Amino acid sequence: MKKFNIAAALAVLSAPAFADGHAATQGDAAAGAEQFNRQCVACHVVADASGEVLAGRNARTGPNLFDLAGSQLGSAEGFRYGDAIVELGETGAVWTEESFVGYVQDPTGWLRETLDDRRARGKMAYQVRQEDQAYDLYAYLATFAAE
Repeated sequence: MKKFNIAAALAVLSAPAFADGHAATQGDAAAGAEQFNRQCVACHVVADASGEVLAGRNARTGPNLFDLAGSQLGSAEGFRYGDAIVELGETGAVWTEESFVGYVQDPTGWLRETLDDRRARGKMAYQVRQEDQAYDLYAYLATFAAE
């Protein structure tokens, strides 16, 4: 029981802090906006529940990234995900800053390591090369949260 209490306390303390409806991040949202407009708009859009495009173009190759922070992996409505990310999402895994940064830098590698399955594959072919850019992207996307 003591181990469970310690684990629960650590989980609560390590969870992202939320202020003003946005996840606390170590990235720079303004720099993330620039990165999104250079790297992500070809495949992704950020559109709210009413369909209003808040960022990007109306791209459909990748999922809508609205309300990404804290959402279950592989759960954006209307997108057909690969089996590995759906499997991971079904375990209750959510997009945290750490999971997002790991995933966008090496989607297939991150899924294989996280699932401990050398056959796991990610559908996203693009990789963000610099870790600081991945943090910036997460900071930017975390600003688009459902109220």
